[in-house]
Amino acid sequence: MRARILFLDVGNTLVRERTSRHELYAACARAHGLDVDAARARAAMVAAHRALPLVVDGAYRYGDAWFRSFIERVFCVDFGLPRGELAAVQDELFATFEDPATFELAAGARELVAALHARGLRTGIVSNWSARLPRLLDRLGFGACFEPLVCSALVGFEKPDPRIFALALERANVGAGEALHAGDDERNDSAAAHSGIHAILVGPPNGSAQPSTPRSGGPRGAPVARVDDLNALRAYILALR
Repeated sequence: MRARILFLDVGNTLVRERTSRHELYAACARAHGLDVDAARARAAMVAAHRALPLVVDGAYRYGDAWFRSFIERVFCVDFGLPRGELAAVQDELFATFEDPATFELAAGARELVAALHARGLRTGIVSNWSARLPRLLDRLGFGACFEPLVCSALVGFEKPDPRIFALALERANVGAGEALHAGDDERNDSAAAHSGIHAILVGPPNGSAQPSTPRSGGPRGAPVARVDDLNALRAYILALR
């Protein structure tokens, strides 16, 4: 194939949290005098995620209004935070997840982008993430490296919905057969193949070590592959070209 663009997922593909979000929420709670550990935070966050609708006060999931409601449910309803402290907690958590120090780049991330750009292959983003993603990527030093940047909170639908891949193709002005999509999530990222995009899963399945195993014959005939990490992804894509 003659690929023209690689779309990348962000969370656990391009970047990873240095400290789990559950521990970050727990640490914030403890700073406000609440006895919360990471396990309790995780349970409260999972429950809030399941309980909230996709749209809150006009904001799609992971938009600011949605997250304010999410934080309110976790901290006030589950942790017992006084409501007078809620706004401060919301602002603290928004700042934490915009801070590049909260994240680390996956090994080989910068090398992947540089190598593909050197070969004339563009890079974009298709990610289920908050509306603050463009600012975070800029602070991580990626600037204008990714175009288009299709973020679920900003466009109003999320992977595995085929509309998010269709929008990415439209904004990139490429056909499905000219695009690749790489990410770590079996359900969300392999769904690119349903749109005719060559999908590449990054990392071992279910956390178990496996060799790189490219395969073909995904939905609509679009290839699906698996590689171990971003360095292997770089080699795989360059071999395609």
